[in-house]
Amino acid sequence: MLPARSSLRSFTRSVLSSFSFSAQRPLSSAMPASPPFHQEPHKLLVIPGPIEVSDDVLYANAHPAMSHVSPEFIPILGDCIRMTREVLLAPTSQPFLISGSGTLGWDQVAANLVEPGEDVLVLKTGYFGDSFEDCLTVYGANVHHITAPVGDVVSQADIAKALKERKYKIVTFTHVDTSTGVLSDAKMIGHLVKELSPETLVVLDGVCSVASEEIRQEEWNIDVVLSASQKGLGVPPGLSILSASQKAIKVFQERKTPVTSYYASWQKWLPVMQAYEKGTAAYFATPPVNLVYALHKSLSIITKESPTLVERWKLHSEASAKVKDACAALGLKQVPVNPENAANGMTAVYFPEGITAGDVIPRLSQLDVVVAGGLHKDIKDKYFRIGHMGVTAVEHQRGDLEKIISSLGSALKDAQAAKNS
Repeated sequence: MLPARSSLRSFTRSVLSSFSFSAQRPLSSAMPASPPFHQEPHKLLVIPGPIEVSDDVLYANAHPAMSHVSPEFIPILGDCIRMTREVLLAPTSQPFLISGSGTLGWDQVAANLVEPGEDVLVLKTGYFGDSFEDCLTVYGANVHHITAPVGDVVSQADIAKALKERKYKIVTFTHVDTSTGVLSDAKMIGHLVKELSPETLVVLDGVCSVASEEIRQEEWNIDVVLSASQKGLGVPPGLSILSASQKAIKVFQERKTPVTSYYASWQKWLPVMQAYEKGTAAYFATPPVNLVYALHKSLSIITKESPTLVERWKLHSEASAKVKDACAALGLKQVPVNPENAANGMTAVYFPEGITAGDVIPRLSQLDVVVAGGLHKDIKDKYFRIGHMGVTAVEHQRGDLEKIISSLGSALKDAQAAKNS
C-alpha cells in the first residue's frame, strides 16, 4: 500500500536510492579494464572462424547502449581506423569499417574499383577464389582466372605469363583459402604485379589471414586488403574491414561510370570514415557500435600490448607447427601439397582411409572440441579443418592446442576401434 500523498516524494526518493543505475555514472566513464566476469563453460571453437573470443573483447562487446554519433563513440571508431593501419603496416591507407561480413569486401572491390567490361584476373586456390570470381562477374567485370590444383598455389610463372598477355584492372588472390588451408605468397604476387603491370591494382582477400599471417600491405605493393572481424582479429562476426591504398582511392575517384552498389559505395562511406578519424560524426548507415567497441579492445591488445604484432605472427607459426606435427604423428596428411604453402592460422587434413567426417567430428564435439568439415567441392567429404588463430594460438595458458591434439587423438582412436569391431 502506498503512503499518504504528503510523503509520496520521500517514498519515491527512497525507492530510487535502493537501485544502482548505471546511468547515474557519466556516460564517458570507461568500463573496467579487467572484465568482472568469465565466459560460461562452452565447447572449444576451433573452426577456421569464427574463433574463440577473449573475456576482455567479449566484455567490451557488452558496452552499454551508445549513440553512434555521440562524443564518447566518435574517438573509439577513429582509433579503430588508425589501429587498422598499424595491424596491416599501411600508414597511408584508407580503412573502411562497415557492418557486414567479409563477403562485403568483395562487393566493395567489385563495385568501387572495377567498371563493367574491365578485365580482372583471379588467382584461385579454393572455394573463396571461386566465390570472389562470382561476385566480380555479377558486377560486370570481364573475369579471367588461373586455378591451382587442389592443395597447391598458382605459380609465379603462370601469373607472369598472364600479366604479359593482357592488361588487367586488378589481380585478386585469397591469401589463405579456408577451404584448402593454402597460403599464397602475397609478397611475391605484389612485387610481380608491380614489376610487370604497375598500373594494375593488387587485391588481397585476407579474411582468414589478417593478424595471423604476416602482411605488410604497403611494402608488398598490396592495394586492397579485405578482412572481417571474426577470425585472426578475435572479435565476434559482423564487421567488414578493408584497407585501400591511396592508389586504389585515386582509381575509385577517377572512375568514369557510376559506382554499381548503394550500400557498398565508397562515395557514401569515405566521408564517414574521414569524419570519424578527424573527430566528428557523419552518417550514412548505422555502424555496429558494440562490435566497434569489441574491435577497439582487440586492436588495442594487438597494437599496444605484449606480444607485439610480429611476435603474434611467430606464435601463430609455432602453434601451426605444433598442430600439424601432431596430425602427422596420427598419420593424417595435409591438404596443402607443400608445407611452405600451408596456412599458420588453420590446418586442413585428410581423414584416414575408411574414416569419414561422421566418424570423427561428432566424437570431437562430445569431447567439447568443435572443428569444421570439408568445403572444397572436389574433396568435400575427404578432409576436415582445424582453426588455431587468435587467443588459441597466442595465449598458451588456455591450453587450447593441447586440448585439440589430445581430443583428436582420442576421437580417431575411438573411430578406428569402432570400424574394426
